[in-house]
Amino acid sequence: MYPRRIRWFRLCLLIMSMLMLSSAQISHAAAPELKTKSAILVDADTGQILFEKDPDVQLAPASITKIMTMLLAMDAVEAGKVSLDDMVITSTAASKIGGSQIWLMEGEEMSFGDMLKAVAIVSANDAAFALAEYIAGTEEDFVRLMNEKSEALGMENTHFRNSDGLPAPDHYSTARDIAVMSRELITKHPKILEWTSTWTDWLQRLHPRAKHKESFLRNTNELVIKYPGLDGLKTGMTNEAGFCLSATAKRDGTRLIAVVMALPSNDERLDDVVKLLDYGFREFDRVVLATRGENIGSVRIPNGRKEMVIADVDKDYSMLVEKGKANFITSKFIPDERRAPIKKGEKIGEVIVSLEDKKIAQVNVVSGEDVPKAGFLTVLSRGIRDFFRGLFKREVPQHEISL
Repeated sequence: MYPRRIRWFRLCLLIMSMLMLSSAQISHAAAPELKTKSAILVDADTGQILFEKDPDVQLAPASITKIMTMLLAMDAVEAGKVSLDDMVITSTAASKIGGSQIWLMEGEEMSFGDMLKAVAIVSANDAAFALAEYIAGTEEDFVRLMNEKSEALGMENTHFRNSDGLPAPDHYSTARDIAVMSRELITKHPKILEWTSTWTDWLQRLHPRAKHKESFLRNTNELVIKYPGLDGLKTGMTNEAGFCLSATAKRDGTRLIAVVMALPSNDERLDDVVKLLDYGFREFDRVVLATRGENIGSVRIPNGRKEMVIADVDKDYSMLVEKGKANFITSKFIPDERRAPIKKGEKIGEVIVSLEDKKIAQVNVVSGEDVPKAGFLTVLSRGIRDFFRGLFKREVPQHEISL
């Protein structure tokens, strides 16, 4: 009698553990507990927000400001306005800047690329100032470009007063805005990661009065040697701002951006960033929704020479989903009711992607082929066909879309 009860008890325990496992698989991932005043975690590929804590609080960004400086510098290189090989002459003002620096001397020449490397690795204020003057003529004009760029990127809670992040009235940003400009920099100019991931390096000094012919550079971001996959991006620290960091890391094809601000110590800054990145990599899986060039079905164009046309998407679509929840994703196609003629690549509808009845993405569906307009007799015959189908309550297929 007792062995039977024991077996029954064990069976109940097994069932309960299976139910608990199933519940755990679909429950929300536990959010990290952070000490930072403001933080955000973003998927660099899509801009999807995975975690946020008061991300719109306006705070002093300190040297994280230089992300925008580096972005404008790389934009200028890409546009052909400057070259990494251009020689930049250090002005008196640049040589007298305070804070972290490589001790550029008045009149000293250094290549644009080396100055940019100094900004990326050791957060050199003097190099940032010299680059700003070289690009825009004066730092004041460069700051105007910084604010114009932030406005263009939709950074609604940011205002810059200088190119280096030294304390200044009315100089502020937010974790959300910093993530936006960080994403713009690393996705548009991935070369910057070659410098921000460098732990130590040397720069050649050409000035005759320079004490040393080489300057030693050591990265201000310790996580580039402590956190697997981390290759940037920018630290910041002043008495006003506290310890700040915009960090990016890539693992298994997924790149994340974590921003923390206003922490009282470097250790707490690094600890919060590690918690954010661990959370993102541990608790989320990438789900491919649609890939450009792959046939996702067909859509009916009533007056098209070909009635059911191949459907495609305008770009690759993917997103990060909490582990165990991929099977709960649903999609609904909404046609644009387009009429022929339609060119290949023109939008013909959209798919609304939802997770647990909450919209998480919108996929643009485009025509996978040119759709010439059908002749009068073809349209007429289809109309007659549809009329008789209606009499027998047979619906005309409108679309067959599958993500």
